[in-house]
Amino acid sequence: MTKNKLLRMDNVLIVVDDLEAAKAFFLQLGFELEGETTVEGSSVDRLIGLQNVRATLVFMRTPDGHGRIELDKFHTPDAIRTGPEKAPVNELGIRRIMFAVDDIDDVVARMLAHGAELVGEVVQFEDTNRLAYIRGPEGIIVGLSEQLK
Repeated sequence: MTKNKLLRMDNVLIVVDDLEAAKAFFLQLGFELEGETTVEGSSVDRLIGLQNVRATLVFMRTPDGHGRIELDKFHTPDAIRTGPEKAPVNELGIRRIMFAVDDIDDVVARMLAHGAELVGEVVQFEDTNRLAYIRGPEGIIVGLSEQLK
């Protein structure tokens, strides 16, 4: 008997209030826009356990086509924030998404020029990687990792 298996991670959902700012952040990071749509109706309500849902969804992918994010802007019901916008990295829950980059200094400089902020510092981990955490709109934290040759 064959067991069912997990095939892949399809995407990570990020609920945002300022959809355009979040989309611009991920485009600047290097994501590509896959599409945008609005969803509503009883099947959406039943799926996510809310009523009268109307949301705009933006689908984005990494240049290699393997990583995807979904940005959701809820029009109804309003999105809610349960903690601080700039939650510390040690707050429970998903805190960051990590991406491999080929030039961390360039990516960090580009993102800072577009309004992102460093959470800490760019650091070298042993002799394997240079790492940085940057915070974008909505308090989203993105990790960057450059593998050292």
